[in-house]
Amino acid sequence: MERNDIIDFKALEKELQAAITADEKGIVLASHLKPLERKDKIGGKRTVPWNCHTTQGRPSQDETTEISREKTFPQPETSAEFYRDWRRYLRSGPERYQALLQLGGPKLRLLFQVDVGFGLLGEMLVALANHVRPADRWVVLGVLRSLASTGRFNLNLSLMSHAERESCRALFQKLQAMGAPSSEERDLEEQPGGLQEVESLLQELLRLYQVD
Repeated sequence: MERNDIIDFKALEKELQAAITADEKGIVLASHLKPLERKDKIGGKRTVPWNCHTTQGRPSQDETTEISREKTFPQPETSAEFYRDWRRYLRSGPERYQALLQLGGPKLRLLFQVDVGFGLLGEMLVALANHVRPADRWVVLGVLRSLASTGRFNLNLSLMSHAERESCRALFQKLQAMGAPSSEERDLEEQPGGLQEVESLLQELLRLYQVD
C-alpha cells in the first residue's frame, strides 16, 4: 500500500471532534427558541417577545399596562392549558390581570371545576389586588365568586402564603372603598335589588375568603 493510501486517524479524529463541538453549540443556541403552534399565537401587540433572547430592551411599566389592555390573550380550554399560558406567556402583573378579566368568572369556573391548582389561587389574587380598578369592580367580583366555587377552594385558601393573604385582604379593602359604581353596576340600578346585590355579593365573598 502506498504512503498516500494510509488513513490518518489522528486527523479524522480532530475533524470529528470539531464537528461534534459545532453541533453542540448549535443545539445550545436552538434550545432558547421555542417553536410556536398555531393555537399559541396571540393577536395584538406583545410586551414580551416569544424568544426573550432576540431583544435587548424591556418596556416600561406604563407601556406594559397600556399594551396589556389592548392585547388578546389565549383562551384555554382546560386547566392545564391555563396553567401553561399563565406560566409561559403571562409574565407581568398587568397581563395576568387583563387575562383574568377577559376569561371572566363563568369560564374560570368551568376550567377549575376540580381544583385551581397549588399556588395558583394566591397568584391570581395578587394580580387582582395589584391592578384592580373601579371600572372593573363588577367583573372582579364575578371572578372572585367563580374561584370560590371551585373544587377544594378552602384547601387552596389555607395553603396561601402570608404575602398572598395580605394581598387578598388588600383586594377586598380596595373593592369596599370603590364608591363610584362601574358601568355594569349602574345597569344594575334599574334591576330588582340594584346595587344592594353588589354589596350583598361583596359581603358573601368576604366570608368565603375569610377576610376579617
